[in-house]
Amino acid sequence: MLSELDGEDGLTIRGVARAAGIAPASIYQHFTDRAALVAGLTEHEFVRLRVAMEAADDRVDSGDVVGRVRAMLHASCRFAMDNPGHYRLMTANGPPRTAPGVRPAGPLADVIDLLVAGFARCAAAGVALRVSPERAAVIAFVGAHGRVALFQNSAKHNDADSVMSFVDEFVSLVFA
Repeated sequence: MLSELDGEDGLTIRGVARAAGIAPASIYQHFTDRAALVAGLTEHEFVRLRVAMEAADDRVDSGDVVGRVRAMLHASCRFAMDNPGHYRLMTANGPPRTAPGVRPAGPLADVIDLLVAGFARCAAAGVALRVSPERAAVIAFVGAHGRVALFQNSAKHNDADSVMSFVDEFVSLVFA
């Protein structure tokens, strides 16, 4: 829907109502203002992303711990490439700022936690990591996010396989 609304700037209660073919008053019953609308949409999309990543993880043999991490990252990349406007909205502001030493919370942190768990499974299975599971998860997510951003900003959006290949190569760098 964001692509139909010309990105986040076009995301208004009236714009969403128009795109959905409903009266703006019906949206105001659920969202008091644009900020609430953006927060609701962002939360919904992060749930969809987590479900996609968990499903990808579940489809891989439980003993293939590295394959499970790769599957989650591939699912994340596919989600971002299939939903570019929503993904940009989801990642536009990053996690909420916290005090030094306090771990961020929120939907982006929840996605990172899926990857932390995946890398922790790798370490528990004897697959050596160059960094902690927490750091590996952040490195992998940031690398995948950056590659997807380059893909989305490219004039040609026809090589999704190169994104997945890059993610596989990039993830291999966190293993010893």
